[in-house]
This record gives sequence, structure tokens and C-alpha cells, in this order.
Amino acid sequence: MSFIADAEQLRKIPLFAQLDAGKLKRLAFSSEDSSFDAGDIIFTMNSGSDSVYIIMSGEVGVFVNEDASGDPLAVLSTSDVIGEMGVIGNQPRVATLRAEGEVRCLRILADDFMDLLRDNPEVSLSVLRQMVDRLTRTTQALEALKREHAAAPSPQAS
Repeated sequence: MSFIADAEQLRKIPLFAQLDAGKLKRLAFSSEDSSFDAGDIIFTMNSGSDSVYIIMSGEVGVFVNEDASGDPLAVLSTSDVIGEMGVIGNQPRVATLRAEGEVRCLRILADDFMDLLRDNPEVSLSVLRQMVDRLTRTTQALEALKREHAAAPSPQAS
């Protein structure tokens, strides 16, 4: 796909919607086009956070183990941005991501992503809102699990 078509697709992603056409084209041009087949690992839990990925097509499973075994904790799809928390926090990856079919991503190097945030406050605010939303959903899921665990009958000793 051409970087001009990628720029048009980026415009439809809320995170980048307020960027002007020139910045979108530069972002698309400077990003690495990455394709994955079903079962391919995109990145592994505890690995270095060297880049951010934008899913341009396909679905990605999120796993909280290094070998991506079991059922995914979540499934991300087209237009989702992944890896930004590790890049911003300069922390290792907190999950393993696996392609759940054919996947195409744009890979933005960490330094380029941080420059994008510094130079575009509207993008920074969108990233912050996205991170708050994820934290809220995670907290709600944890609370639901706690309630479910507390309500479950305890096994009786025989």
C-alpha cells in the first residue's frame, strides 16, 4: 500500500485525526510497513518497547504470557494503536501480541512517536485519553473478577 493511502487511513483514526495532511504523510512515510501471518508474534511480553504499532488491517490477540498460549485477554483490530504505553513509560512490554490471521501494521519507532507527541499536543491528549480508557476498563474488569470470586461458593472440606 502507498504511504498516501496509509496517510488517508491514519486520518480516520481518532488519535491522528487532527493532524494536517502533511504531518500524516510524513508519519506514514517514516513508518515501517510490517506484515504478519496467523500465529506470528508481533512482540513479546517483557521485551523492550522500541516502537508503536498501528493496526492497518487484521486482528491481534493480547496475551499476558510470553508464549501467547491459551485464550487472548483481548483482541485488537484495525485502527487500534498498540505499544504506546511501553514507549511513553520507557518500560518493557506488558503483553505478548500475536497475529490472529493476516495482519498489516505500521511500525513507528519510539523516538519518532515521542517526537510526534511533543510536537502535537492534540495527539498527546488523545493518547492520554486512550490510556485512561484502558485503565478504567481494566479496573472495572478486575473489580468484576473480585466480586465474582467473592460470590463463588467455597469448596467444603470432606
